[in-house]
Amino acid sequence: MANIDKLLSGAKSMGASDLHLVSDSMPYVRVNGDLKTVKIDKPMSSELIQRLLFEILTPDQKKNLEAIKDLDFSYEVEGLGRFRGNALWQKKGMDAVFRCIPTEIPTLEELGFPPVVKKLTDHHQGLILVTGPTRSGKSTTLAALVNEINEKKHEHILTIEDPIEYIHPNKKSVVNQREVGKHTDTFASALRASLREDPDIIMVGELRDIETMSMAITASETGHLVLATLQTSGAHKTIDRVLDSFPPSQQSQIRTMVSESLKGVISQQLIKRADGKGMVAALEILIGTVPLANLIREGKTFQIPSLMQTGRNVGMVKMDDALKDLVQQGTITAEEAYRYANDKRTFEQLLPKEGGVNG
Repeated sequence: MANIDKLLSGAKSMGASDLHLVSDSMPYVRVNGDLKTVKIDKPMSSELIQRLLFEILTPDQKKNLEAIKDLDFSYEVEGLGRFRGNALWQKKGMDAVFRCIPTEIPTLEELGFPPVVKKLTDHHQGLILVTGPTRSGKSTTLAALVNEINEKKHEHILTIEDPIEYIHPNKKSVVNQREVGKHTDTFASALRASLREDPDIIMVGELRDIETMSMAITASETGHLVLATLQTSGAHKTIDRVLDSFPPSQQSQIRTMVSESLKGVISQQLIKRADGKGMVAALEILIGTVPLANLIREGKTFQIPSLMQTGRNVGMVKMDDALKDLVQQGTITAEEAYRYANDKRTFEQLLPKEGGVNG
């Protein structure tokens, strides 16, 4: 057993989502969104953190960390689970963060997602985007979508991740998982190669650059269902982010391609439950419809919020409406909802007067 395993075991026993190892400091864990100090005998030195990490890293990973000064990696402890790790150098020395990955892939129902999200997996080609800030549960949502397809379709699923988080066993589908840095150089190179590997479904861990975006859109237009994440907040902002990534000379072509391929955008935030028992996802959902395609093609994405307001009959939900629903269900408090609301003035009016929202 590696020495770091004891810290990871302790973090999981506390119900933590993350473990932070900080030079010249006590460790920290994140529980229900809040950082808490872990009391140990003395603060951890940079040398100790580096020694703990080097016990579990491969020779190539050590070289990359020393050369690039930060590293993403995955780590598995038998009987405990998998972790997504990030190691980095900072002013005081070496730091590391470990994200706890649940052993079992949650279903869309267990995540509390509405039926319209599951329906997105019925598409045989197109583009589905999962977006949100860091720590919003994007990887878990992607894994649940892939698992849904794996359980009901006979398909070839290819995932491209950095690093691999959830492990997908073959069920009805055949699943091949590739890790950037270990099995392929970049997301873009793996996507390029994927077109020769006969996949039906391609899951891309993150659309980090214009080349990856371009290839993902192309793949979604050529008979593949592409699932991918972006670090953006809001469904219509996600579309703007994709379009604005391309130079003006390509704008018209990209607008047409996205308008034809986009099947849906799931934009999410993780919010503390009112009962203190974990977190819940608030979902903004944009569904690919003919009116949406027209707005994208005509460069009128600023009208998408209005389209979503009138699109609840097809499953569209704006973030503020999702927050309102969670408050009315008693799942989250009015104060927590207010923190994440887009239109705070309007949102105050939507909330019950006795909610006691603080600005």
